[in-house]
Amino acid sequence: MTTPEQVAAENAMRMHDPRVADIRGRMLDVSGLDDAEIAHVVAVLDAVRDWRVAESRMSEASRRYMNLGDNDMRALRYIIVVTDRGEVATATGIAEHLGISSAATTKLLDRLERGEHIRRLPHPSDRRSVSIVIDDATRRAAQATVGREHARRFHVAAALSPAERDVVIRFLTELSRTTESDWS
Repeated sequence: MTTPEQVAAENAMRMHDPRVADIRGRMLDVSGLDDAEIAHVVAVLDAVRDWRVAESRMSEASRRYMNLGDNDMRALRYIIVVTDRGEVATATGIAEHLGISSAATTKLLDRLERGEHIRRLPHPSDRRSVSIVIDDATRRAAQATVGREHARRFHVAAALSPAERDVVIRFLTELSRTTESDWS
């Protein structure tokens, strides 16, 4: 059973609840909403927070399991997708996908190669380039972690009706726009 103190402590941590974080209404006017509506909005924001926490935990667990950083994991995923399409993964493609310099890409590939996650092989049609091939064990590990998690997420989204998906898309798109800076 949850004690009143535990409820109070949990509510105090809801920094996205205007009744907690903005009691004087300096940042947000909620005068047009009753308490039940505010609580419902906060429940949506709680769910977003919970998703971010779960996503962060899963990403961290995958990185720890494979002993890799974010860009390393993103590069491996890119290599898997490109090669599964029957295309050749290259350093240039990885750099463009990650939005990093060629020097940073070289360091990333050196690190992945030292960890035996990838191999650099001659490009099948361009003598000036090399192809990047993922190690079979790394592919299996990535599919068992990130791939399995992606499949679960896909099934959750697929279980929604088209109208529900449209609401989620609209909400997340608008939520993403709130991070656009007015300072730039």
